[in-house]
Amino acid sequence: MTEFEQDQAELRVLLEQMRVEHSDLDEVIDRLNDDPNMDQLRLKRLKLRKLALKDMIAKVESKLIPDLNA
Repeated sequence: MTEFEQDQAELRVLLEQMRVEHSDLDEVIDRLNDDPNMDQLRLKRLKLRKLALKDMIAKVESKLIPDLNA
């Protein structure tokens, strides 16, 4: 396996881990939104983490797209 292929494989693993965490956060946020006694600061932090993950996922996905100029 070349270094490039190894890097691509590692990015795919990282991408899957981030997608799982994003999905988990989505479920937690949905459950907490139903709780009227929920700490709003905690909820806001979870939403910010989910948004940051979304941005990181987009960056990793763009790295996995083959360079058409190569």
